Amino acid sequence: MPRCSSSCGSRFAPAGPTTRRGSGRSATSDVATSHRVAHEPAYVLHRYDWSESSLILEVFTRHHGRIALVAKGAKRPSSNFRPVLLPLQPLQLNYGGDAEIRTLKGAEWMGGHVMPTGEALLSGYYVNELMMRLLARDDAHALLFDAYAAVVQVLAGNHGDAQAATHSSALRAFELILLREIGLLPSLDVQTLTLAPLDPSARYSLVPEAGLHEADPSLAAALRGAEWLALQQALDDPAPFSATVHHVAGMDTGLGAALRTQLRALLNYHCGVTTLRTRQMIRDLQGL
Repeated sequence: MPRCSSSCGSRFAPAGPTTRRGSGRSATSDVATSHRVAHEPAYVLHRYDWSESSLILEVFTRHHGRIALVAKGAKRPSSNFRPVLLPLQPLQLNYGGDAEIRTLKGAEWMGGHVMPTGEALLSGYYVNELMMRLLARDDAHALLFDAYAAVVQVLAGNHGDAQAATHSSALRAFELILLREIGLLPSLDVQTLTLAPLDPSARYSLVPEAGLHEADPSLAAALRGAEWLALQQALDDPAPFSATVHHVAGMDTGLGAALRTQLRALLNYHCGVTTLRTRQMIRDLQGL
């Protein structure tokens, strides 16, 4: 049974005692040591009921990608898991098992920021919905994990008049990094079908079926080649999230809206929907 050191305080939530059988071995003692993972950085993407007392968690881990865990007894009022297994919060998890759904052994809240609220919370759920729809299980993406942690930090910590603009820039940067990391974003420094270099002064659009190509003159949602080249340079930066946020934040309102429109179409196409559930919820609330 993994245990937290005394420095962890009340943040660590160990699982309940393992059921003993006739031989004295635990019910999970046949799980090979190689399949036990300890102190794994993670975030909860989604959770749903598994039984009257337990939950199934979809979590995104830094070294093992998206995985499913069963949190036994997590719904009981006395469970130490209840205040810990929350979305948009940095965790360290201990788990084991070699089945598709592993067993959660312990969870520790790592602190660092509060839960986002209001529209920022809905934006966090939007990010989680993207991850659930697009990210395959057991496919590690350390750079994407770092970008996820960064966008959650922005959503949780930014307030005031600049909140909406900052959140928008962070979301666009995350969308670009997500698409690139899972192989759905074409290179932004060449035309996709011909591999011809971009003309900095010409206008190009990003479409699901053809990638980046020269835009029809009547199409409003297009960016100049110079903008696409700058975005590619930001994504290639050693710190791609912060570099891309910085560049998107410097775009004027019209260019930012054009980028948002094109990324939205690309994401919806690959998610197989016309509108994501969380995005529709945000629209509905804004219309009240």
